[in-house]
Amino acid sequence: MSDHEEASLSIRINLANGGRFGPGKAALLRAIAEAGSIRAAAQALSMSYPRALKLIEEMNADFADPLVQSSVGGSERGGSALSDTGKAVLAAYDDVCAEAGNSTGVILERLSSLQSLDQG
Repeated sequence: MSDHEEASLSIRINLANGGRFGPGKAALLRAIAEAGSIRAAAQALSMSYPRALKLIEEMNADFADPLVQSSVGGSERGGSALSDTGKAVLAAYDDVCAEAGNSTGVILERLSSLQSLDQG
């Protein structure tokens, strides 16, 4: 079986304040950390820049401190980076995903063996 034929786990956390944090927002944070730029992160994810800004605005509003910090351009050129809170949220999300993956691996394998591979 190839990877796309196996059952997998996707986790979305419903926050107490009504916000949600899941794989898309985690991927955006990871891409910002790697690229140092919201625009470059959005491009790497094939996401529009306005969509990336909207997601960042949502994330920053969901937590006590902003997850993404940006500096304006100029002679030093601007950029964006994860705040300490952003790093902590991403690490916590990754830990939840790893723990869930570890505890559900056998069940996911069992589901994979039972699924239909016919697409038609």
